[in-house]
Amino acid sequence: MEKQKKILMVEDDPFFRKLCVRLLKDQGFLVVIADNGEEGLEKIKKEKPDLILLDVILPKMTGFEVLEAVRKIPDPEIANTPTMFLSNLYSEEELQKAKDLKAKAYLVKANTGSDELLEKIERILKGEEGFIT
Repeated sequence: MEKQKKILMVEDDPFFRKLCVRLLKDQGFLVVIADNGEEGLEKIKKEKPDLILLDVILPKMTGFEVLEAVRKIPDPEIANTPTMFLSNLYSEEELQKAKDLKAKAYLVKANTGSDELLEKIERILKGEEGFIT
């Protein structure tokens, strides 16, 4: 039997976080949550998730700062954790920053339905290469 995939969601919006957690748990994922960047970074180190869902604008540390710190962790299992940004910010600059930090995808919350979110998560967890748009 395949082990349950663990997803860490770093999101400070309680409503959006609750929706996503319910959606992911209904799909059989084990979901860990953090509501600020610092807590997210600590949980990434401790929990070693299979995937990180990361907001950009967060209290204490931005999502970009969190992923930058993750990429510098000496343990490659943690440093290379697949990451997807979920944000309402969208510009070429943010997109490029996500790519530079080797994120797997960047989704705009307001434009992303649950089916699309789940489909992209599945593609990332299957190890699809390249930046998923």
